[in-house]
Amino acid sequence: MTDSRFQAQAEPNENPVYRLDLSAKAAGREKLGPLESTYVYAHEGVRLALDVVRPMGDSADHKRNTILVMTCYGRGKKGEPSNQYADLFVPEGYAVVVGDVRGTGASFGVWPGHRSREEILDFSYVLDWIAAQPWSTGNVLAYGVSYTANSADLIASRNHPALKGIVPRYVDYDIFFETYPGGVPNLTLDRWSQLVESLNRDENSEINADRASTLRAGIRPVGSQAELTAALQEHGRAPSFQPVEQTTSFDDWLSKRSGFDFSPQASADLISQSGVPIQNWGSWFDSGSPLGSIRRFLLQSNPMNIILGPWNHGGRKPYDPLRADVQDCAPIMAAQHANDIRFIDACFTGEAALQADKVIHYYTCGEGSWKSTRSWPVPAVRQRWHMASGSRLSSSPSDTGYDTLQVDRELGDVLSNRWDTNGGIGTWEIDYGDRRQFDAARLAYTSEPLQNDLEITGHPVVDLNITSTREDGIFFVYLEAVKPDGTSCYLTEGQLRARHRKVWTASPFGALGPQQSYLESDAEPLTPGEPTRLAFTLLPISALIPADYSLRVCLAGSESTSFANVPADGEPPQLKLHRGPHGCYIDLPVVER
Repeated sequence: MTDSRFQAQAEPNENPVYRLDLSAKAAGREKLGPLESTYVYAHEGVRLALDVVRPMGDSADHKRNTILVMTCYGRGKKGEPSNQYADLFVPEGYAVVVGDVRGTGASFGVWPGHRSREEILDFSYVLDWIAAQPWSTGNVLAYGVSYTANSADLIASRNHPALKGIVPRYVDYDIFFETYPGGVPNLTLDRWSQLVESLNRDENSEINADRASTLRAGIRPVGSQAELTAALQEHGRAPSFQPVEQTTSFDDWLSKRSGFDFSPQASADLISQSGVPIQNWGSWFDSGSPLGSIRRFLLQSNPMNIILGPWNHGGRKPYDPLRADVQDCAPIMAAQHANDIRFIDACFTGEAALQADKVIHYYTCGEGSWKSTRSWPVPAVRQRWHMASGSRLSSSPSDTGYDTLQVDRELGDVLSNRWDTNGGIGTWEIDYGDRRQFDAARLAYTSEPLQNDLEITGHPVVDLNITSTREDGIFFVYLEAVKPDGTSCYLTEGQLRARHRKVWTASPFGALGPQQSYLESDAEPLTPGEPTRLAFTLLPISALIPADYSLRVCLAGSESTSFANVPADGEPPQLKLHRGPHGCYIDLPVVER
C-alpha cells in the first residue's frame, strides 16, 4: 500500500504539467563536458563573465536547450572544472550557462546593491548571445535559488522570445517586504549586503566566514589575471551599502535606489506579459517567501505551479514544528530537482504553455499531507480568539482591563529563525525549538486544550488595542501551538511598525487581510498615552493542531536577533494591551474538516 503522506491531495482533473510528484526521480545519463569561460558585451558595453558547460562529446554545433543562471555570488569556484548548476542539469541533456551579474565575480561594471536597472537590461544581451550560439536551439529557461531566482523572474520581465519558462526557487518576490517586513528594519539584510560586497572585492568576509567559504573559494577568472584585476577595480567604485535603519518608509527606500523595478513583484505586469510558464518553490518558514509565492499567484497571469512546503531557505532541510518525521513527508532535494526537470522539459516542448494552469500545492504541518488548490485564500471560517485576563486566549472577551509590557531591547529570538535562513549569519537551518522560555519573557495568552483537531490554513489577522509611552514602536505577534506536556511550537508570526499602521484599503492583497502601504504620506506617529488600534496580517501557514493541544499568542516589542529596535534611543516603550469587548484579538482562518 502507498503511504498516503506521499500523495498530494489534488483537485479533480490533475494537470499533467502543473502537479507535484513527491517521489519523482531524474534519469541523468549525460556526462559533463569541459567548462568554457567567456566575456559577453552587455548594456553600455559592460563585459559579463559567463561559464558554459555542455554534455561530453558534443560537437560545436550540437543543438541543446539551455538553462541560464545569473548570480552575484560567483559563477564558480576558482580552479574547479564545473559549477553546481552544470552538475544538476548537464546530465539531463541541457547546456548550462552561469553568469556573474555586472559588478560581481569576474564581470566588469558596478553592483550598486540588490539589483539595478542596468543589471536587468543586461539579461537581454545574454539571451541574445545564447540564442546566437551554434550549439543553441535558441530556447532558454531561467533557473535560480534565492538571488538567482530573482534573476530568473527579472529575466522574464525582458519578454525575450528565446525564454520558454522560469523556475524561481525560494525567491524574494517583494524586496521591500523582505527588508522591512511590517515596515520593521531587517538586520539580516545588512549582513547579507556586507557579505556580497566582500565577495565582490574578493576579500574574506568577517560577517560569516563559514558562509562566505561555501559561496566561493576565490573568483574564477576569464582569461588573464590582469583582466580579473581590472574587473575588481571597477567593482571598487560601487557605493557602500546603506544600513536598513536609515530608511523609514517605502518611498524613502525607492528614492535611495538607482532604478524602479528591483523586485519581481514590481515587475509583475511585465512578467505576466511574457506569458512564460513558472514553477515557484517556497516555504512556510523561509522569511517572507510564502507570502511572495501567494502574491505571485494573485498578481500574475502566467501559467504557474506554486509549491509551498516545510523547508529552510533553499529547500535542503525540512522543518515541521509539529512532527519529528517531516523528512518522510516532504520531497528531498533529489525529488524537488526531478520535479523541476519534468517541468523544464514541458516548457521546452511547449506542453507547459499548451496545458496552461495555475495551481498551488501546499503542505499542512502536523498532518504531514499535501493538498492542491486553484484558488487562494482557500475556503475558511474566521475564528476569533480574544486576549483575555489571566493570560488566557479565549473565544469570548474578558472584562475590561489591560496588560503591561515593558519593552526590553536586548530580547531576541533563536538564531535559527525564518529571517536568518535567508541571508543572515546563522546556519541556514530552521529550528525554533521549545518556545516556553521565549514566551515567559513576553506577553503570552494561551487557550484551553482544544476539544477537536483544528486546521489553520491561510493568513491569521491580529487586531491590537494599545497604548504606548512613545511615538513609535514595533509590535511582534507570534502564533504557537502548545503540546499537552507544555512544549510550545512556533507556527508563524507578523510584525508592524506603529507609524505604518494605517490600513491600505486599495491594496491588491486585501483579500488576505489588512495591508499597509508603508508610504510616508500614510505614516502617523503614536500619541503617547492615547489608545490606538493596529490591525495587520501575519505570514501564512497551513497547520493541523491536534485535539488536546492549546493555542498561544505571544506579543513582543523587540527582536534584537534579526531586527532593529524602534525607537532606537531614549526610554524603551511601555505598552498597554487592552482587554475587553474592544480589546486585542486574533482571527484564525479555520478550514472545516
